[in-house]
Amino acid sequence: MKFIEAPTVIQAAGAPPKRIEEYIGRVTSRTSAISIARMKSPEGWSEPGQRPEFAEYTVVLAGTLRVRLKDRVQDVSAGQAVIVEADEWVQYSTPLPGGAEYIAVCLPAFSPDTVRREEHLA
Repeated sequence: MKFIEAPTVIQAAGAPPKRIEEYIGRVTSRTSAISIARMKSPEGWSEPGQRPEFAEYTVVLAGTLRVRLKDRVQDVSAGQAVIVEADEWVQYSTPLPGGAEYIAVCLPAFSPDTVRREEHLA
């Protein structure tokens, strides 16, 4: 058994700053197979578009997360979830009042080397 007493806070891409609390992943538990993190994104947060090498499973706990794909935009509200497959272009943001809090699970684990972010905001 590996007990995780507290998450590791990781600096996030995008602005204004978002809080990432990694419970399981490459930093906190040295796990490369999966990462599980709680995200707290303020109103107005946006990150660059990306085409990650991992699938991302997201459950929104509070507020609304906006998920932009190449061909559509989906708002995901508290109590809802979304799956973005590996190698699919995506941009996450929280433009609505109150921002969002959500759990993100990445398979394999999130890595700055495999997220493949664009240099500019999409």
